[in-house]
Amino acid sequence: MTIYKNSGTGHSPENESCKFLRGILAGSNLEDASRSLKAISHPLRLNILCVLGAGEVSVQDILKTVGTTQSNVSQHLCLLRDKGIVSSRKDANRVYYSIKDETVMKILGNDVADTI
Repeated sequence: MTIYKNSGTGHSPENESCKFLRGILAGSNLEDASRSLKAISHPLRLNILCVLGAGEVSVQDILKTVGTTQSNVSQHLCLLRDKGIVSSRKDANRVYYSIKDETVMKILGNDVADTI
């Protein structure tokens, strides 16, 4: 990772265009990386994303895997959707979610579903 100097505030216009050059965040700017890391920092949200790492999954299947209430899962999925981390698709009375944020996909890696 390249370190950039700024005025000491940690947030300045120069930081908006900074990119990670290596590692799992390669190509991500600071704002995108920060937003993604903050959104996935909750253990349940990270668990949900691990489930979604295998591809599109229904809310019912997420519930079976993570073992909490539908209300709780729905609140976390709503936050992830609002932050642009996941996308949803409705089919009849089922809602399916998938990861749409490339930075999160890089963080999770390709074999994350094998660890569940």
